[in-house]
Amino acid sequence: MDIRDLHVIDVDSHLTEPADLWTSRAPAKYADRVPHVVEVNGIPMWSFDGVLLDNRRVNLSSVIRPDGEKVPGPAFFDFERDEIHPASSDMQARLEFLDGQGIYAQVLYPNVAGFGAQKFAEVQDLELRQLCVTLFNDAMVEIQDASGGRLLPMALVPWWDPAACADEVQRTAADGLHGVNICSDPQVRGAPELWQPEWEPFWAACAEHSQSVNFHIGASESSMSWYGTSPWPALDGERKLAIGSAMMYLSNARILANLIFSGVLERHPDVKFVSVESGIGWIPFFLESLDYQLYESSPTVVSELSMLPSEYFKRQVYGCFWFEQRMLGPVIDALGASQILFETDFPHPTCLYPDPLTSATEALAGLDDDVQRQVMQDNAAALYKVPLPALA
Repeated sequence: MDIRDLHVIDVDSHLTEPADLWTSRAPAKYADRVPHVVEVNGIPMWSFDGVLLDNRRVNLSSVIRPDGEKVPGPAFFDFERDEIHPASSDMQARLEFLDGQGIYAQVLYPNVAGFGAQKFAEVQDLELRQLCVTLFNDAMVEIQDASGGRLLPMALVPWWDPAACADEVQRTAADGLHGVNICSDPQVRGAPELWQPEWEPFWAACAEHSQSVNFHIGASESSMSWYGTSPWPALDGERKLAIGSAMMYLSNARILANLIFSGVLERHPDVKFVSVESGIGWIPFFLESLDYQLYESSPTVVSELSMLPSEYFKRQVYGCFWFEQRMLGPVIDALGASQILFETDFPHPTCLYPDPLTSATEALAGLDDDVQRQVMQDNAAALYKVPLPALA
């Protein structure tokens, strides 16, 4: 089959937030406290209530130039806003870009707040933090509505307050968003761990409203440390970028293991989880190791879990692939085609650009048409509730 005939859904891309995303929506008294761009020694930086959210210029996190050139390496850290492709930030331009790429719909994740909103913890005012989550999600509803349901932002949640997270799930679900993006390690900043009783209303709300829970790599201070601490310190920036990026994929193994062994998936069988931007090649080995360790290391846990770790995955966890080519078929067969999603990571450094569908076609070559349709279209359409037009 030709996957270009499908309504391809890309489940991981990023929004380069417009400079006025928060200020244009904030009450006047908060306009200089919500995230906004300031100049420090002539360099534009994001400031949140007087705290700089990064130690360098505004991180636009786009490696695509306006003319379509993809720039490898760490040079993108120094790009100005007019030096990146307009589809990075302008969502009407994004739709036009998707049409050119042959992609029907795309899931969006943030940049400024961190991939799991962990950077909001730098500000102590909890009411202000909550306001900024609300403003962000309101903007995401506007984006989804304006796109006709083709751009699918995942809602941020105020992860420092489990009860407020449950409320935000209900609010954003009512507004039409189809999933949440959560910090993977709230305990780092003093909140309960995700398996503890305080989180039960949140998990219940996700189940009630059919909201997928998405764990993007780098979605906490702990998981971002894989990026910063994996390379040897004396290596140059290019080597650090390559090693740190590759190692960060594996940080989601820790999240998966903790969710399973703590009983979150056992207690909430209707909640769907996504390991975003982590690749899938490592997952069969890791699940086999968890199955083995369940009996070798945790004999008392056996009676608490009704399934093997690998069986929980096949019931309610999804993995995402993009660059993988070698051995993709056997990995999909091992995990089950129903649990695999496709992503491009546009416009980030590892993105599958400029021709993602040719890459995907080569990777999926030889697999049954039904498998290709599931991976490129049907799984994501069901998970993120994307109505699909009739195929031509």
